[in-house]
Amino acid sequence: MATITSVVDATTTTNQGRPGDTVQINGTAMATTTRVNFGSAAVTPTSVTATLVTFVVPSTAACSGQVSISVTSNTGATSNALPFFVIGTPTTTGLSVACVPAATGGAVTLFGTNFLTGTQVVVGAVGNVAVTPAQSAQVTFTAPANPGQVGTVSTQPVTITTAGGSSASGTTLIDYYLAPAVTSTAPTTGTAGESVTINGTGFVGVDTVTFTDSAAATALAVFTPSATPSSSPPCPADSPPAPGPSRSTPAAATPTLKPSQSPNRPCPSSPPA
Repeated sequence: MATITSVVDATTTTNQGRPGDTVQINGTAMATTTRVNFGSAAVTPTSVTATLVTFVVPSTAACSGQVSISVTSNTGATSNALPFFVIGTPTTTGLSVACVPAATGGAVTLFGTNFLTGTQVVVGAVGNVAVTPAQSAQVTFTAPANPGQVGTVSTQPVTITTAGGSSASGTTLIDYYLAPAVTSTAPTTGTAGESVTINGTGFVGVDTVTFTDSAAATALAVFTPSATPSSSPPCPADSPPAPGPSRSTPAAATPTLKPSQSPNRPCPSSPPA
């Protein structure tokens, strides 16, 4: 009667694999094998010798988990069984934050399923991050910086690669935001209570404008955007992302501010240096 000594997935070189992988069964007295028993499924071997039987993990295999593998001969005799672990394809369901600063990146937790054999998280075109998940349903990594970013917002897909394959791209997204930059103000001088328009880039989710005079006195200003901001959250976001993969790319707003109080100094008669 046949005896199995080891079961090796040709792709992973372990006793773990996924549907479609070729598996090698090593043993003795297997020349008359006609069937591989993959759990409760009967699989026709692709090659048979006395010491080696190969077969392909069926597409009908369970999504993940342990199955027993044995071989049956043309006389109906069945060998001993050894375990084989089906590795499920990973899926992603969300992130702990919706966005990170483009200049620095930041800490992010990715949620999903079948992460335990994960080797890397891929953040779109920004870069790959090596990971060693300790849990099947989540992994924390540092999203890399995106120093070459040009637009105010850059939306990138986040995927994870495991022994079971890669998760679908576009299911989970993260936004990279550039820091706001002021390019001009109108007018360049004025008195307390006068409206001022600030032009620049990266004015997404602005909630505070600080007024500083030439002598370094500061005050918070009443801020009213002159353009309607998009629904995308400001960066960084501490709340879970909105469901669904879509993200709108917000346009830079041109806020109008009205100082709520004047610094304890008169306004300069000429633009500050």
